[in-house]
Amino acid sequence: VLFLEELIVSKRMRNVLNQNRFKVTFNENFRAVITTCQRIKRNNQNGTWITNEMIEAYCELNKLGHAKSVEVWQNKELVGGLYGVDLKTVFCGESMFSLVSNASKVAFITLVKQLKSKDYQVLDCQMYTKHLESLGCRKIDRIEFIKLLKKQSF
Repeated sequence: VLFLEELIVSKRMRNVLNQNRFKVTFNENFRAVITTCQRIKRNNQNGTWITNEMIEAYCELNKLGHAKSVEVWQNKELVGGLYGVDLKTVFCGESMFSLVSNASKVAFITLVKQLKSKDYQVLDCQMYTKHLESLGCRKIDRIEFIKLLKKQSF
């Protein structure tokens, strides 16, 4: 999880963000984000859990306002993004991708800044990776996570 106040933005990433190489949008092309997450090759993974049925279900959740996407564009081309389920005080990230260096980090950092401005408390990253750890995420056990969710008002 990421407790939003614990976000780490390195000096290098601050420079990337300040260069305005990317345009970031929210919910402009949910289907493209989830489809790219499905198709992108990932190291040490055989296949994906994102089936075509899951794409349709998440797209329906998006239409209902419960699933959201962040898109990162460079020269009008989608180069990064993420999507997840919005629980109003907790955002549950489902998957992210990057076709160019730093695009997924830009999506993640931009999302966290938006969530903080709306008084969200935590971003559930679901998977613990070195990439997410570098942004301030940490692993908590299931019991602690459930206690955290019980404190939230959905």
